[in-house]
Amino acid sequence: MKYFIIVASIIAITLIFIFAPLANNNVEVEYLRIHIRANSNSIEDQNVKYKVKDEIVEALIPVLSEVETFEEAKSVISNNFSLITSVADNVLKQEGFNYSSRAKIDNEYFPTRSYQQITLKEGNYDALIVELGSGTGDNWWCIVFPAFCFTKTQNSDNIVYISRIWDIIKSVI
Repeated sequence: MKYFIIVASIIAITLIFIFAPLANNNVEVEYLRIHIRANSNSIEDQNVKYKVKDEIVEALIPVLSEVETFEEAKSVISNNFSLITSVADNVLKQEGFNYSSRAKIDNEYFPTRSYQQITLKEGNYDALIVELGSGTGDNWWCIVFPAFCFTKTQNSDNIVYISRIWDIIKSVI
């Protein structure tokens, strides 16, 4: 019983430190978004966008697993543009598309968007932009930093959360 109380206390304290800044409107959290923009809004281009997304997420998870700051996340992403485009281009080629991808980090205006319990107010945000072909189609988006979500489904309602702190807590329990 004593062990349970200690573990529960550690978890509660950790969760307070994680979620308190999100609840405090005075704390400015820097987000690095990811946008994968399809070539067009055709069914084929939209479907391949999700396949590209799955593979890019798979490639980025280990690359970003030790990132602790916004600036570090931007640096790691910038140093891995060739990995990102290589992964995207391989999927496009395997699926029979004759266009390629481009990756960049850019500061762009975004409207207010909500994603589960996080709402990103309208404004300018840095984002990893991956354009497939012309990049004029609808995009898939998420948050790269802090590592909020990555999923391997086309349905954005099924979200897999990645948290180094939760992994540490689970290893203690």
